[in-house]
Amino acid sequence: MQPVQKALGARIRDLRLKRSWSQEAFADICGIHRSHMGEIERGETNLTLSTLLVVAHHLEITISALFKGIA
Repeated sequence: MQPVQKALGARIRDLRLKRSWSQEAFADICGIHRSHMGEIERGETNLTLSTLLVVAHHLEITISALFKGIA
């Protein structure tokens, strides 16, 4: 597990929780499987650019803001 992946996953999780979305609900909104969202939030997988764009869009945040202070 890479530190950047772990930090990014934690940021995504925090932003999701601030919106009171379950992991399953957010995964559905993003069009990905819940288990894959879990891997993303735990930093266990590399996000594709398209997945990153979808996640950022639904969190209403820019990609650069997602990475601010991480990389």
